[in-house]
Amino acid sequence: MSETTHDGFTPDPAKYLLIVVGSTLRCELTDRPLGYRLRESILRWQDDALEDEIDEAARRTPVVVTDVIYLNDSGLMSMPAICIGAPTSNAASAYHASRLPTAFVMEDVMRVQLDPEFIDAKAALWGVDGSSTLSAVDLFAERYLPDFLAHLHHLPTDAA
Repeated sequence: MSETTHDGFTPDPAKYLLIVVGSTLRCELTDRPLGYRLRESILRWQDDALEDEIDEAARRTPVVVTDVIYLNDSGLMSMPAICIGAPTSNAASAYHASRLPTAFVMEDVMRVQLDPEFIDAKAALWGVDGSSTLSAVDLFAERYLPDFLAHLHHLPTDAA
C-alpha cells in the first residue's frame, strides 16, 4: 500500500500510470521533458479511446515522478510504470532492466523493454544519450503504447 502523506493523501493504485525519470540534473533536463511528452501522448490516447462514463471512471492519470520517490514506496512500485532513461541514470530503469524482456533493441543505441503480453504493466525505455532515448520513447509511443494503454484500461488490443 502506498504511504499516506502528511495531509492524509493515499494514492489509489488503480488510478495512476507512473512515468518514472531519474533524479539527477541531467535527467531533469533531458528525460523529464520526454516524460511530459509521453504523458501528453497518453492523454491524447485516452481522449480518443475512452468515450463513455464507464471508461472515464477507469481513466488512469499519468504522473511523472522520480526514481527516488518510486523506489522508496512499495505502493508506487505496484502501479503500472514507464521508466525513461538509462539504467546508469535512472534507478527504476536499472531495477526493471533485469526483470523485463527486451521488445526492441538497436545494439549500443537504444532499448525498449516490456512484457509483450502486458501482464506486468511496466516498461523501460532508454538510449545511450538524450537523442537515442528520445527515439526509444517515440518508438514505444508508436508501436507499444496503444496496446499497453488498452490493456490497462481493459479494452481490446490490436495485438489480441
